[in-house]
Amino acid sequence: RCKNLSVSFWNSYWMLPSDVCGMNCFWEAAFRYDYMKRHPSVKMHLAVVACGERLEETVTMLRSAIIFSIKPLHFHIFAEDQLHESFKDILQEFPHEGKVNYTLYPITFPSESAAEWKKLFKPCASQRLFLPLILKNVDSLLYVDTDILFLRPVDDIWSFLGKFNSTQIAAMAPEHEEPRIGWYNRFARHPYYGVTGINSGVMLMNMTRIRKIYFKNDMTPVRLQWGEILMPLLKKYKLNITWGDQDLLNIMFFHNPESLYVFPCQWNYRPDHCIYGSNCKAAEEEGIFILHGNRGVYHDDKQPTFRAVYEAIKNYSFGDDLVDSLLQPLEHELQKTTHTYCGRVYKVFIKQLTKSIRDLNARRSKG
Repeated sequence: RCKNLSVSFWNSYWMLPSDVCGMNCFWEAAFRYDYMKRHPSVKMHLAVVACGERLEETVTMLRSAIIFSIKPLHFHIFAEDQLHESFKDILQEFPHEGKVNYTLYPITFPSESAAEWKKLFKPCASQRLFLPLILKNVDSLLYVDTDILFLRPVDDIWSFLGKFNSTQIAAMAPEHEEPRIGWYNRFARHPYYGVTGINSGVMLMNMTRIRKIYFKNDMTPVRLQWGEILMPLLKKYKLNITWGDQDLLNIMFFHNPESLYVFPCQWNYRPDHCIYGSNCKAAEEEGIFILHGNRGVYHDDKQPTFRAVYEAIKNYSFGDDLVDSLLQPLEHELQKTTHTYCGRVYKVFIKQLTKSIRDLNARRSKG
């Protein structure tokens, strides 16, 4: 019976309040499958910005995207010039199978203010703000930080584009689920979105809409387009912002809340979701969909659960059995981390991964 439901039903269903329609996994998966079936030829565009010592981390993120994704992927890799040859050498060894393409770009900022943008927060981080202006022929884009790992197909987060209403241009997850440990609501000296702000490490964008609309702001009664608003925002708030371009995005969506779609927390799961006790209930129920190892936790011993997932994906060889070579060794390592707060809930780190592997094997068995 589900196959006969109309597109209009799916669209109207997801406009209902969650307490009316519920949010169980079956309906969510059914919506996404319906969206992907109606958009079979859509190429997914994924962008990342890599500077400094971020080559290995970026490559591991790209590996995680390739492992489970269904539709073709196009990677837009913005990197410092000295990293380009290394990216080419590594990506040539990836099993493209006609489904993965990539384009390398130099780091590019407006010439009159390049130095100021490059030193904002971390080197090159603010490059993401200019992607709609640089990638003019790309309609929609998923931007991720280098320290992201996909534990389910990119297709699933890409399908959220079909859930945007007529005013929404981008999607991000909250910075915190628990206001008592929130940074923005306790320390910010500038406007921010919602109760606890938003995190820009995973940002899904309808770039055609971004380029077209005019944004409300607190600098002028006249609405400004994306390319017009960035530098005035920086000039006004540069002495008050701590997290660079993420703060600017928070300010922008504070004034234009109708333009943002908010992801549930399991689409951008960070150490803050478990180091103070588990506070991402959606991940407890369904598992982690996208892991975000911010603050360098993939490379130190502070959060061994995050590092274990990173090492497992980094060391996985394409073509090997995913259960024997990825899932089982990872679970063994995670069981060693139960002395930490995140380790106590280690099963949320493999819950969705297990399902993704099962689904991938099922697709392969069907050819």
